[in-house]
Amino acid sequence: MGMFFDRMKNSEWAKNIFIVTQFGLTIAGCIVFCFFIGRYLDQLLGAKGLFITVFTLLGIAGGANVAYRQIRKVLDEEKKEKDAQDERH
Repeated sequence: MGMFFDRMKNSEWAKNIFIVTQFGLTIAGCIVFCFFIGRYLDQLLGAKGLFITVFTLLGIAGGANVAYRQIRKVLDEEKKEKDAQDERH
């Protein structure tokens, strides 16, 4: 049955794919959300792209901040797991 996904053998790989996908969607979501807020404000106030630019940059910064915090969380969890394994041996 070599054609089926072996959960135990591929769990680390699947976990890493999930994490990378989560980072990408988080950053993209922040940028898109802020873009549409900027677009709405531009249409409301007639600013001709000013708010789109400002809010898109804020979305990039916010997305990077959230992704950084997610990466730190994953690294901290991995460190705790490694420390726990070292204590057992």
